[in-house]
Amino acid sequence: MSIGHPGLWFEEFEVGALHRHVVTRTVTEADNVMFTCLTMNPQPLHLDAEYAAQSEFGQRLVNSLYTLGLLVGLTVADLTLRTTIANLGFESITFPFPVFHGDTIRAETRVIATRPSASRPSAGIVTLEHIGRKQSDDIVAVARRSALVHRRPA
Repeated sequence: MSIGHPGLWFEEFEVGALHRHVVTRTVTEADNVMFTCLTMNPQPLHLDAEYAAQSEFGQRLVNSLYTLGLLVGLTVADLTLRTTIANLGFESITFPFPVFHGDTIRAETRVIATRPSASRPSAGIVTLEHIGRKQSDDIVAVARRSALVHRRPA
């Protein structure tokens, strides 16, 4: 890897490899409220403490799209910083357990598949499965996505 490209080049992704990411993040009330408001989501389960207290969860839930964004973000420094051309899409996303204010999220990523790009000889497509866990080790999100990644420069 050259300086300025801390992410992995296409050729460095090994199918089956598991990356446990070091950076973690504790979710705050401010994170949840700001994200929920910025995305125009009026769901009271995210914003209204009294309403959420009456729900089966007994407290406000962290917006699942924030959880997804955080999960992917926690992986960037190790895998795709400055080597990604584009996020191509998500094949599947699940949220098995809820996230609450104060939960600390960590991520791991398994490389599912790689293939050269048919339309861009200088790039390849990598399929990744990101798994997010909170401090209890419960899985809070699983996302399978594909990204277009630069090949190592000649």
